[in-house]
Amino acid sequence: MKQTLLKIHILLFLLVVTACQQNNAPIDQDSFSNKETSESHKETDDKIIIGFSMDTLAEERWLRDRELFKEAVEALGAEVEILASKGDDALQIIQAENLINKGIDILVIVPHNAESTAMIVKKAHAAGIKVLSYDRLVRNSEIDLYVSYDNEMVGELQAKAITKLVPKGKYVYIGGPETDYNAHLLKKGVFNILQPLIDKGDITIVYDQWTKDWYPEYAFANMQEALRANNNEVDAVISANDATAGKVIQALDERGLAGKIPVAGQDADLAAAQRIVEDTQTMTVYKPLKELADQAAELAVKLAKGEEVKVERMINNGKSEVPSILLSPIAVDQKNIDETIIADGFHTWDEVYRRKEK
Repeated sequence: MKQTLLKIHILLFLLVVTACQQNNAPIDQDSFSNKETSESHKETDDKIIIGFSMDTLAEERWLRDRELFKEAVEALGAEVEILASKGDDALQIIQAENLINKGIDILVIVPHNAESTAMIVKKAHAAGIKVLSYDRLVRNSEIDLYVSYDNEMVGELQAKAITKLVPKGKYVYIGGPETDYNAHLLKKGVFNILQPLIDKGDITIVYDQWTKDWYPEYAFANMQEALRANNNEVDAVISANDATAGKVIQALDERGLAGKIPVAGQDADLAAAQRIVEDTQTMTVYKPLKELADQAAELAVKLAKGEEVKVERMINNGKSEVPSILLSPIAVDQKNIDETIIADGFHTWDEVYRRKEK
């Protein structure tokens, strides 16, 4: 009898212990784990993730764009993943696909090739992701928004500055790459000003060439050819950006012409600012990059949230009328360099005026 009662007590004890283990410890642990995972996932889902597909980081200005855009996005409580394709069309498409597959909320793109990147827009839209074209317009696609400086105005500012100094003479135009739609807009702006003077016979374009992929070395070779073809008899040069202008001036310097022939550029690179105060480059066109980055970041977040974005301009990109926001650029020369790029902190006075010999 005693053995039977002992067995019953042991069995009851085992049943109680088992019940406690099933109803307490494992359930509490799983409950805590699931709650933590759920809250973590919710926080991730609530934060806007922006994919930023860039053409290149080889030039000073694009390094600035990357940092300024990242700062602006993070200040808005969003995140950004940035990839640069080093000027490779195929790589940019692959990188953009990777961003899309990661589930970004919106894609911001600086296209290397204005035509081929239309494929990226199509892929993004198929995944329900909107696309903002940053600084450069993607052609033949249904871009959701384009944010840039007025590139046609940039060309006009360049041409106005140079024609004021050289109203008559032989002009060389060193353009950007034919694959970049911005290069076409810049050239259009330049010739908006030059064409009436060409028609009058005051100005003659003695050399006009694109610069493949914006590579300065191609601009250098083009300028050398322009000088050879014209026996160094050139009166003015308009170059699509400061990097190419630097190589134009190098070619002129080899012939003792640097500082004697007006040269225009754009982007307000530090080297260009230094050349301006040293009298070898006439002017640049300043596009405050913080304003561009801030605008693009704010609008990208709005688009990602499905909020309305109001615009006053539409630009045809060959397939659709693209809602566009175009900021105004500023012509900079020796007279106003202090109150523009230096006052804005784009470059410091010491950087511009106290160039160190390398």
